[in-house]
Amino acid sequence: MKLAILGAGMIVKDFLSMIHDIPEIELTAIMGTPNDLERMQEFQKENQIGKIYTDIAECLKDPEVDTVYVALPNFLHYKFAKLALEAGKNVICEKPFTLNTFQLEELSNLAQTKKLILVEAITNQYLNNYRSLKSDLSKLGSLKVIECNYSQYSHRYDAFLAGTILPAFDPKKGGGALMDLNIYNIHFIVGLLGAPKTVHYYANVSRGIDTSGVLVLEYPEVKVVCIAAKDCSAEVTSTIQGNLGSIVVDEPTNVLDNYEIHLNGESAQVVDNKAHSHRMYEEFVTFNKMIEQHDLIEAQKRMKHSLDVMKVVDSALSDSGIKLG
Repeated sequence: MKLAILGAGMIVKDFLSMIHDIPEIELTAIMGTPNDLERMQEFQKENQIGKIYTDIAECLKDPEVDTVYVALPNFLHYKFAKLALEAGKNVICEKPFTLNTFQLEELSNLAQTKKLILVEAITNQYLNNYRSLKSDLSKLGSLKVIECNYSQYSHRYDAFLAGTILPAFDPKKGGGALMDLNIYNIHFIVGLLGAPKTVHYYANVSRGIDTSGVLVLEYPEVKVVCIAAKDCSAEVTSTIQGNLGSIVVDEPTNVLDNYEIHLNGESAQVVDNKAHSHRMYEEFVTFNKMIEQHDLIEAQKRMKHSLDVMKVVDSALSDSGIKLG
């Protein structure tokens, strides 16, 4: 993979901290705004990135780039992923993939037409610990109740209360607790159980955006509650309960460093099968393999999951009266 990174924010810094452990991925270019230039120059020096661009058109014309990693703010994902696909580049896009299902279906159709790889960078779906947890669900017997809580007080919330609307709380820019935090819980659950039967979102809405909320997903035999908050905090934990025991994840659902199995009448068992200490490693190993092998079938399988997640997002936003973009 010859990669161009779009963006110069914290997610890019985090990505660069582990990408050198995958030598098959060549950091061909990085693109940002002129205001990002100093930071991009630092990234280039520290990480041997080939070229710096401040013009997306010039970046996408680069014949040495075959794949683009869209690591920009939420509301820019659709626009820049579409530009990259139109330029004939494979696309890895940060979560949330887009702001709605209509946008994602358009990108998916475009990728299929051009026979390009288009995937969402959503860590939990690629973690060995997630696959292991999914396999261990059978030990719990009949699943009954699942609760996921990913709440952390945002330092941007004080500015929001003071009247300064930053992207994290801006409905026009795809902000809010659902898109920032609960999206990980949705991926976690849909990856385990598939698409839910019904969706309800009970959100605390201020100035048109959800600062926190409770998402209820109903399955034929299982009831799921996904909590996320940016206006308050709590212990970040997820519990999957069955009639024979439970599985507990005492971390965010995008990290899943390990988990505990608590079977009725038995001592807790800690499970850790991770391949790497960094949560993004396993997904990018998979993306590189997918692109090297031009595995369109695997890409479509991953797209089906992302579309199921985005339909949950659509239903949640509609249920709570929130309009993004």
